[in-house]
Amino acid sequence: MSADRAGRAEMVILTGNSYPELAENISSRIKPLGECVVFKNSDKETHVEIHESVRSKDVFIIQTGSTKDPNDNLMELMIMSYACKTSCARNIIGVLPYLPYSKQSKQNKRGCITMKLVAQMLVKAGLTHVITIDLHQKEIQGFFDIPVDNLRASSFLMDYIKEQIPDWRNAVIVARKPNQAKRVTGFAQRLKLNIAVIHGCQDQEGEIEETDGRNSPPPSSSSGLVNPISMSARRSVFTVPSLALGEQINVKGKLPMDVVGDVSSRIAIIVEDMIDDVPGLVQAADILSDRGAYKIYVLATHGLFTSDAPLLIEQSRICEVIVTNTVPHEFAKLQCSKIKTVDISLLLSEAIRRIHNQESMSYLFRDVEPND
Repeated sequence: MSADRAGRAEMVILTGNSYPELAENISSRIKPLGECVVFKNSDKETHVEIHESVRSKDVFIIQTGSTKDPNDNLMELMIMSYACKTSCARNIIGVLPYLPYSKQSKQNKRGCITMKLVAQMLVKAGLTHVITIDLHQKEIQGFFDIPVDNLRASSFLMDYIKEQIPDWRNAVIVARKPNQAKRVTGFAQRLKLNIAVIHGCQDQEGEIEETDGRNSPPPSSSSGLVNPISMSARRSVFTVPSLALGEQINVKGKLPMDVVGDVSSRIAIIVEDMIDDVPGLVQAADILSDRGAYKIYVLATHGLFTSDAPLLIEQSRICEVIVTNTVPHEFAKLQCSKIKTVDISLLLSEAIRRIHNQESMSYLFRDVEPND
């Protein structure tokens, strides 16, 4: 079918190698996948061959991030996008259920905001629109110079709670960190449940303070690197008063983990956007169990099960870990019987259909609270 009388272009759906099963589930509700081959030669360079015309068409490229080869996933997407761009595609929409590098969206020490670089590369490669689910930080949308639809998987996860967790009305929604309380509040309000917050000592990956030298004093005069003028001889136009505080208190000292809220004789449901810190989840499950919770569930949109994560979950006090299929995790499910999957291909296929037909996307956010 060519462009119709209303000027709407024909749709083409392509996929890379990151998650072919999810792409098949999505396309089965719309139209068959287009003919495209993505492969590597002996030189390990990525090659893309599109075997059908994309000229003046709306091209949707389904390519999620994975824990196995996130760099290859991005490179495949950019090459596919550029191939469509140089073939005069009308619109090129990237469908990334999980956006790689989304955890690197803040400045850390002498590093950089890697997510902004990734966003700029994707736009430069030719993407004109991005569809994703539950960004790690909502501000990531501002890194793109193109429209970004950040869909929510919360409705699917809440349906799982109501249908699969017995006596869910006796549950309490738990935030594993204080800065996650806002997201948890959205779940609790819609389920009409109470919340609890875990606070205290938790080693957060990538956020542990380390001495990097920026606050170190200037080198001494004996090193020969500075003018040998004593520090006491230096004067400032500003005088800093001396505060006698008596015994010094380490304000950065870590507090022991504790729970704010009543979880005794309740089902505890920990809500996350992604699972990448399994030891932290196991630690949280232990303290919730010690405080009287008799069942512990973990809900998350993205399941990034790395290294020995499935084994840690299997041996923990967690009853079930429920994630969506934004990231392939079939091998992890073989290692751990507690991992359950919620299919969100319906959400993505409806988003693709609405964007192609130029319909409003607000319908997909009708059950979403501002706190989500």
